[in-house]
Amino acid sequence: MDSIELIKKLALGAFVGCFIVMLVMVLFSISNPNNVNFSGVDIINAFLGSIVVGWGFSLTGFVYDRDDLALPLQVLFQMGIGFIILFVVAVYLHWMPINLGINPIVTWVIIAFIFGAVFWCSFYIYYYLLARSINKKLSN
Repeated sequence: MDSIELIKKLALGAFVGCFIVMLVMVLFSISNPNNVNFSGVDIINAFLGSIVVGWGFSLTGFVYDRDDLALPLQVLFQMGIGFIILFVVAVYLHWMPINLGINPIVTWVIIAFIFGAVFWCSFYIYYYLLARSINKKLSN
């Protein structure tokens, strides 16, 4: 792993993490405009927490450079570590409503998995199409 690749992974992770958290905050604000009150501390915590979560998902992406592991194991490793980091940050920053019972927690986890799956599939399709384009250029 060279330092340029590490910087790229860190930057992409921070960007995607911030994008997702800000998207969730905007969607929450739109769906419930009368009960939204984000303080400066909430915004700073969301910003820093989303960067940490983004790094958790992006840095574990180096597992895809290993050809000796099957794709399902690579996905399990990356998503498992990423979600563990997400849940730790979510509990620490009170993003996950752990004091409201099990139903809100289950809903939160399901939504997190949906977001994770959508973004993982999006990146997979992007890199698949990129590889296909490169292979097509090389075969010509």
